[in-house]
Amino acid sequence: MIAVALIILLTLIGLSIPVAAALGVLGLILDPLYSMLPLTRAMGELAWSSSNEFLLVAVPLFIMLGEILLRAGFAERMYGAMSLWLSWLPGGLMHANIGASTLFSATSGSSVATAATVGTVALPQIKRFGYNEPLFLGSIAAGGTLGILIPPSINLVIYGVLTNSSVPSLYLAGIIPGLLMAAMFMLMISIACLVKPQWGGQRVHATWSARFASLVHLLPPLGIFLLVVGSIYAGLATPTEAAALGVVGALLLAACFGKLNRQMLAEVVENSMRASAMIMLIVIAAGFLNFIMSATGLTSAITTTISGLGVSPMWMLLAVVIFYVVLGCFMETLSMMITTIPIVAPIMIALGFDPIWLGIVIIVLVETALITPPVGLNLFVVQSLRKSGSMQAVILGSLPFVAALFLMVALLAAFPGLALWLPTLFAN
Repeated sequence: MIAVALIILLTLIGLSIPVAAALGVLGLILDPLYSMLPLTRAMGELAWSSSNEFLLVAVPLFIMLGEILLRAGFAERMYGAMSLWLSWLPGGLMHANIGASTLFSATSGSSVATAATVGTVALPQIKRFGYNEPLFLGSIAAGGTLGILIPPSINLVIYGVLTNSSVPSLYLAGIIPGLLMAAMFMLMISIACLVKPQWGGQRVHATWSARFASLVHLLPPLGIFLLVVGSIYAGLATPTEAAALGVVGALLLAACFGKLNRQMLAEVVENSMRASAMIMLIVIAAGFLNFIMSATGLTSAITTTISGLGVSPMWMLLAVVIFYVVLGCFMETLSMMITTIPIVAPIMIALGFDPIWLGIVIIVLVETALITPPVGLNLFVVQSLRKSGSMQAVILGSLPFVAALFLMVALLAAFPGLALWLPTLFAN
């Protein structure tokens, strides 16, 4: 059953069938093969129950929040401020790519949106200042991955829904690893440009007065972050209500800067609806597939087999890391999370791993999938923003950052407190 399911899924994805459709079709094929009852008759109820979750309302709201900030021009001003503050480091504006991605991640919650936003502003700087193109492109793709780790994160909301974990605790757990991950990306850039100084391009010089004057452009994203995350931990709002507050705050900021108009709102709503529809279709299709797998005994067979191997927790963790790295080469990240977490999480939690810590580890592994070929979404996003050049340059430039992500997993395994310290501190 496992072999048949995997072969069918990889075949469907290999035929370039959209992921949501591939997951649904796989469920439709497995039903008559292995079930005595017509499980497809439950499809309507499953579609309703898998999408009828209050926390999931936060998903389109966070998407809308990122769209408003992008179209109001905050991203460009934020990147300009970051370039003034970070351009003195070896690697120059590549550090601004990471810094701007970190700040935008704290307001968006989407890796693809983060990579697209920063990439749109940053790409013209490659030829202007003579940067090494692959490393510059890799820094944009890698910086975008922070969008699903630093709160507010859409993927952490999905993980919380699937495992019945506390989303506020997951948000707290993602802060230190997210900032550490950004620092590690910047360290990789610095090392590469110290070894090969010509990769760092021309230095951008800035006066201290210009730097301090630019701080005003960092206030809008920081204000939105404090509004969203602060309202959650102050006990004033749930994650979903906080997302709505963020949208209202972003609209007010856009109005204050004179960017709020009918055309801008129409573009925000249209793009938010497109992205939300894609995500919810994946949620519904994966929910149907998970039901088929559970009803036919596939899920319990996998769980029983793995639990009966008698391996140590750390060996199991290594197996999970390899599993997600391999699967990330073929599946889109959100669908990969939705289809695997109902199987992986119960096994790992039964072995004694903390569910909050496990969520951060899985998110870091999913980040790795975003910049590994052939289905790394951020690679495609960055490539789509270029006017010329091959995909190979983006892939090569991302490799040092993939190594940093693996190092982050090792650090989380060795020092679980990196993820658990803040949730424990606030719980007490």
